[in-house]
Amino acid sequence: MSSVRTNIQPNLLDYEETLTSFSWDNIAGELSGLPQGKGLNIAYEAIDRHSTGNLKDTVAFRFIRKNRVVDDFTYSMLQKQTSKFANVLKNLGIKKGERVFSLAGRIPELYITALGTLKTTAVFCPLFSVFGPEPVFQRMNKGEASVLVTTSALFEKKIKQLMEKLPSLRFIILSDAAGHLSGKVLSWSKLMEQASDEFIIPKTDPEDPALLHFTSGTTGMPKGALHVHKAVLTHYITGKFVLDFHPGDIFWCTADPGWVTGTSYGIIAPLVNGVTSIIDEEEFDAKRWYSILEEHKVNIWYTAPTAIRRLMRMDINVKETYDFKNLRVILSVGEPLHAEAVIWGEENFGFPILDNWWQTETGGIMIANYASVKVKPGSMGKPLPGVEAAIAKVNDKEITIISSPDKQGHLVLKKGFPSLFRAYLNDEERYNKCFLGEWYLTGDLAKKDADGYFWFIGRADDIIKTSGHMVGPFEVESTLMKHPFVSEAAVIGKPEPSIGELVKAFVVLKSGNEPNDEVKMNIMGFARKEMGPAVAPKEIEFVESIPKTRSGKILRRLLKARELGLPEGDISTLEQN
Repeated sequence: MSSVRTNIQPNLLDYEETLTSFSWDNIAGELSGLPQGKGLNIAYEAIDRHSTGNLKDTVAFRFIRKNRVVDDFTYSMLQKQTSKFANVLKNLGIKKGERVFSLAGRIPELYITALGTLKTTAVFCPLFSVFGPEPVFQRMNKGEASVLVTTSALFEKKIKQLMEKLPSLRFIILSDAAGHLSGKVLSWSKLMEQASDEFIIPKTDPEDPALLHFTSGTTGMPKGALHVHKAVLTHYITGKFVLDFHPGDIFWCTADPGWVTGTSYGIIAPLVNGVTSIIDEEEFDAKRWYSILEEHKVNIWYTAPTAIRRLMRMDINVKETYDFKNLRVILSVGEPLHAEAVIWGEENFGFPILDNWWQTETGGIMIANYASVKVKPGSMGKPLPGVEAAIAKVNDKEITIISSPDKQGHLVLKKGFPSLFRAYLNDEERYNKCFLGEWYLTGDLAKKDADGYFWFIGRADDIIKTSGHMVGPFEVESTLMKHPFVSEAAVIGKPEPSIGELVKAFVVLKSGNEPNDEVKMNIMGFARKEMGPAVAPKEIEFVESIPKTRSGKILRRLLKARELGLPEGDISTLEQN
């Protein structure tokens, strides 16, 4: 399946040739670096180097408010505003390496906070605005937050009660307060009024900490993955090669900055590549999203499988209702994209949706489908030039690379790419367990075919062992999704002494189908015919929805915990928590 839509020549024109000639040093040479050889700073590459050149009057961020009012920030405007906030932090005495947190919706102040913080060499850490007080406390306490930028409503609802429990928290800045509430609870507008819009970014070592992203744990405390300024090389080149940014492009990443995609690709990558980003304050609404794509002439759209599945369920004739002549590339990340969704993109937009794979720990896209490379629906794609991925057998002491095609194993990445996380904050033992020799252990299982395409099997701890078979839940879910009655599916292993585990599926039916025994037997029969009786689900339970994170990942371990009556663990990122 071809992924090329228009006559615009992709940046990654010849994948194989680029693999052989690629060098991270050469990519570093495509960026500016700080003046006078003072290092590498994400915010400088994203804003300041553009703000006095040809892009100074180009819109960097276009904020669409809930009422559809539009606020545009050009690169020169953004440069001044982020410098003001950098001076705010400097005036408050915030030092290099201290953590600045945000807890807000997709408002301009959040994005200015992120970039202004990076200018000062403090560390930016975003939180989801939907988090309750306990997840907020866990992350701010573990991250030793010095500053929090939030709104008055969120402060009253979630932060006020935590203040005495967070001794490191020196200042709270309210984005919408007219005046300071106290010496600790301050007004954004008052601070910004008093701050200069001139700021010289200090010397920044490429290995200086820049970003802290918390990932949800199965149990206990979330993990804080720490990334450095050098990660901007990955942000830049994935924007160029995977997202295929060209001068003048309009880009829309629907992810919230509370998730790593919303920071790496909702803030940094488009700015480093000098394009315009759309930021919608409102949550998912199919007609609103389609109208934004049309009205704002979006060229590149990066979203999540959750949103795509919702759109697929809508009774909307996309081709007849909207004009998407400007749309060139659609990409998806979060949970592997079923082949049906890739094909749905081809049928409704004229080109397939490009899935890609990465993790909070990798900081940027690692394996992808590209605009110039043939798409195999359901595949993760091929590794980013500069990233070595492999399938391996792993035990406690050694790692053995599997060279034969189509063999299932652990997905591993060779260390050396710039966006790989440098630590789990205050958890060195946990961090060290992620590595064996020169390889990073992703915790995912996959296979690699004879053409070099990678195929996701599942999380290693999600694999179902049934009657001597190792069954990946994604494989079963993908098959169930082919049934005309099935809208969504999630699969777990349920303990069964005679066979180890049985495969149980939770199924959301398409509208118009009744959840009865006849439909259940129809789906079971289909699965057995497609997959064989050993792998097909032995139990099916109809549900109204599948629990997912806001980034689109199916929470299989939550389904399993509920099925077995076990503790649910950390559910702070649950989509409808």
